[in-house]
Amino acid sequence: MSRASSFLVIAFIVVAVIAGGLFYLDRAVQPGVQSVEKVLPNDQFAR
Repeated sequence: MSRASSFLVIAFIVVAVIAGGLFYLDRAVQPGVQSVEKVLPNDQFAR
């Protein structure tokens, strides 16, 4: 193989590995769920 085609093959493999890693991380890492409770004082509401 010529030098240019070898470079393209290696570049394609590197891009495929990075894309695969990003796809795996997107599926493997789940965002944490945290509930938030806020108490509103009664003074804020008109009667």
